[in-house]
Amino acid sequence: MKKRDALIAAFTFVLALVLAACGASASGGSSSAGGAADTEKGEGVMTYAEYMAAKPDDAVTIEAYVQGKQSWCDNKATIYAADADGAYFIYNATCTEDDYAKLVDGQKIKVTGFKAEWSGEIEVAEGATIEIEDGNYIATAVDVTDKLGTDELINFQNQKVAFKGLSVAPSKDPDGKEVAYLYNWDGSGSEGDDLYFNVTDGTNTYSFTVESYLTDKDSDVYKAVKGLNVGDAVDMEGFLYWYEGANPHITSVTVK
Repeated sequence: MKKRDALIAAFTFVLALVLAACGASASGGSSSAGGAADTEKGEGVMTYAEYMAAKPDDAVTIEAYVQGKQSWCDNKATIYAADADGAYFIYNATCTEDDYAKLVDGQKIKVTGFKAEWSGEIEVAEGATIEIEDGNYIATAVDVTDKLGTDELINFQNQKVAFKGLSVAPSKDPDGKEVAYLYNWDGSGSEGDDLYFNVTDGTNTYSFTVESYLTDKDSDVYKAVKGLNVGDAVDMEGFLYWYEGANPHITSVTVK
């Protein structure tokens, strides 16, 4: 299923006021929980640095660990994955339904395909193959709150990240009413569609998404965002997807 084909003006990384000053430099590595990631790569397998250095349309082979499953349809799977050095978005890879069921969080996989870039998002392109391997690793979310509004944020693309100490800022629905969230980026949707909501650090305002393919209307995070009120203080985790700028796919929200 290609929800991206339905995006028209969709997401931009919203800055309400002046951009925040750049924070300290950082690499995009992940920390671990529940197992260790292999640092040795198999024959012909790229390191994260080699993968990032490859150009769009170059052949790529990676080994990584499933961190989240976004969708499966017509024997195609879309997956977030990570190793000890970075993270990957694997779009519409060839995958049977039986194999998709085996792709639990932490499961090691080998992916062979071609690199692509779509509106800033770096990914393994549609049509890649997946092999299930032995190994388990779950990355700990990296706090990137101080990277919001800086050029450094892209270094964490596709990683599991955390945002802390932010507040819910108002969105405007199609009638001009201030609300805590919208169905779809412009308020044109309904229950079951993506949720969009704004947060602020007190200076700048940013738009985050609950991607309904990744976390649907029955998920805890979908329900949590629907329960938000403007002004709520929140901590969040999610995957740092990129669409014409940072487009975090939020997977958990805690009201402080």
